[in-house]
Amino acid sequence: PLLSFAISPSVLSYDCRNLIFGQTLNPLLYTRSPGGSSGGEGALIGGGGSILGIGTDVGGSLRFPAAFCGICALKPTGNRLSKKGVVAGIVGQKAVAAAVGPMAKDVDSLALCMRALLCEDMFSLDSTVPPLPFNEEVYSGTQPLRIGYYETDFFTMPSPAMRRAVREVKQLLEDAGHTLVPFELMNVDYAVFNFCVRGMFSDGGVSFIRNFQGELERSGVALLFWSSKTPNWLKTLLSWTIKPFVRLISFWHRWTEQRGRITSSVFPPQEFCHQFVTQWKKLNLDVMLCPMLSPALGVGYPEKLSVAVSYTMLYNALDFPVGVVPVTLVTDEDEEELKSYRGYFQDWWDRTLAKAFSGSVGLPVAVQCVALPWQEELCLRLMKEVESL
Repeated sequence: PLLSFAISPSVLSYDCRNLIFGQTLNPLLYTRSPGGSSGGEGALIGGGGSILGIGTDVGGSLRFPAAFCGICALKPTGNRLSKKGVVAGIVGQKAVAAAVGPMAKDVDSLALCMRALLCEDMFSLDSTVPPLPFNEEVYSGTQPLRIGYYETDFFTMPSPAMRRAVREVKQLLEDAGHTLVPFELMNVDYAVFNFCVRGMFSDGGVSFIRNFQGELERSGVALLFWSSKTPNWLKTLLSWTIKPFVRLISFWHRWTEQRGRITSSVFPPQEFCHQFVTQWKKLNLDVMLCPMLSPALGVGYPEKLSVAVSYTMLYNALDFPVGVVPVTLVTDEDEEELKSYRGYFQDWWDRTLAKAFSGSVGLPVAVQCVALPWQEELCLRLMKEVESL
């Protein structure tokens, strides 16, 4: 049977609460969020109620539920799968590439889904989708890979368990015969705030606010909602009064500049993507290994920690295929190390993150696997390698 699952309002939150279903809980620990916005599907698969699901991803909405619920997910290149009939959270925005992708317990199930969907029927029903059938040879390849990796984006400090997960997977991949190459990540905050926040809300949040007309529930997106409702003059004033909060300044400055202005800086310039790809190809990489953020956060914390999407939203801005695979569990040693967590800015967000990370012993920790655009099969290949370690 086909089931409808719970999502967050406007699909722009990585928690999962709405007035119809209430708060969706994590099947692994009921005090934790299942992630969002496709949190209902993540919880259903993670709890054993489904074997395969489809969700959307505009900033991590497939990957957060997968990571939080201990399952796998693939966010393809934005137009690899048809989005015909999908209702956007912000109608008309093109700044951040939304994608439709599968969620499942294992990587082979994701590949099976992609193999079934990338067929002549889909290509004929939606001619805007490139007619690229599933490349079985790439997915089933056995040659060693050259894999870039990084442990942090230097904007949001990952949890100790997440940093350990990347290091352990890196070592295991090397032991399996692959080559691991450090990748220097730069300007993540610029990409997230300048491209994503300004681009998605380039109309001053008018389209976003319209989604909530007559609605009583704004949980999960309260910061975005009230920021959109705030007059520009007040946003400018607030951007000066919150100077101790470095990341809030960036957030508010982007918002004060956007109402009614559609400029080249609103949309991801090809230059940023080209610079990223140039660095990638200079290192002669096949794929990339990187953090996801953390294990599942407590219920209610995602709404307070909107800046923590930096690890996921980067690849929406770049429109790269990226998947999530669980690799380890939080240990008592990770929990002990968390006591010294300070973050990069030591601000309110970092202190709140530390609280959100605590009490996670036994929860799954996942990593992200990334490939260049239109190379979903290579992304799945790395995911399969990681899964089998």
